[in-house]
Amino acid sequence: MKFYVDKSELLNSLSAVSMGMSARSTMPILSGILLIVADGELTLRTTDLEKSVQNQVAVLVESEGETVVPGRLFTDIIKNFPEASVSIEHDGVSLNIISDESTFSVTTMDPLDYPVFPVIDKNKQVTISARDLQRMIKKAAKAISRDESRPVLKGVLVKIESGRLSMVATDSYRLAVVDREIDNDADFELIVPGDILEEVAKISSQEDLVTITEAENQIMFEVGRSIFISRKIEGSYPNYAALIPSDKVLSAVINTSELLSAVRRVSVASHQNGPIKMAFDPDGQKLVVSSRTIDRASGSVSIPAQIDGDYLEIGFNHQYIADGLSVIDEEEISFETQGAMKAGVIKAAKEDSFLYLTMPLRVDA
Repeated sequence: MKFYVDKSELLNSLSAVSMGMSARSTMPILSGILLIVADGELTLRTTDLEKSVQNQVAVLVESEGETVVPGRLFTDIIKNFPEASVSIEHDGVSLNIISDESTFSVTTMDPLDYPVFPVIDKNKQVTISARDLQRMIKKAAKAISRDESRPVLKGVLVKIESGRLSMVATDSYRLAVVDREIDNDADFELIVPGDILEEVAKISSQEDLVTITEAENQIMFEVGRSIFISRKIEGSYPNYAALIPSDKVLSAVINTSELLSAVRRVSVASHQNGPIKMAFDPDGQKLVVSSRTIDRASGSVSIPAQIDGDYLEIGFNHQYIADGLSVIDEEEISFETQGAMKAGVIKAAKEDSFLYLTMPLRVDA
């Protein structure tokens, strides 16, 4: 096996497949990258048995073949080469890598020991623009749990029903629901690992189309020259619809950037996960955002708001509020709540495709 490839194109391909490599497996082969050279292309594959990733790059082929190379080492070698063509040759035992005046030899592993790449039945699939998918993932990602003890919450509920694609994420303290209409009559519901979705969003170009395919226990994303296949997360997702209030005692329309700026400013006077207080004053049609740390500091910012309801004070984790506001593109947001110790619901004021709910915190008077 011998081929020539542009360094930057190979590095991009290695970056795309990197998340599939296992970092802690007792099977050394899973920390490797399967290289297949055939038909003028280099195919790179990685897997940790839970997820599998493939990417292809055009190369100049002198002879075809395949081998498995240690993934991190190979990537580090390519990363430190100059911007030039790279010559790669497998002699049956080692991979010889040459660029400019640099030469490396890396011991390889037997490709026959590498797990077979999954084959997915493409009966249930939907195609969406990468730009739209990136926006959805960005909004849902803020509420994905990082708690290893609750694997279901580390996933995102992906549901397609009646021409509508929905993504739902929650970490028990907040909830994000984002959806959009699609031109497809597919119908399925599954829990997808959040890191897979974030990786798909990261490597996608906005001009790409992303095809999502659902199989019996797996999901596949095809974007550009990359394929991501992951096992679904088993289990039942929380009944998130029951968490969304059906009525409200107070609602307010607020400028998004003004509220985000106010939250960030007063958070300086709060502990890292400490509460901020939001005081809604319907008489003055203003919202006062404040924080106070005993024996340390206090601060407040007043901004205009269109308020419907009685005077209300409610506390929240300042980072949770900032996270929700930061992914809203609209000029104004709508805030709703059922009371001082009830969840707060944030939406874009003029569209209903995104809902962000966060639980309250008790604040000192």
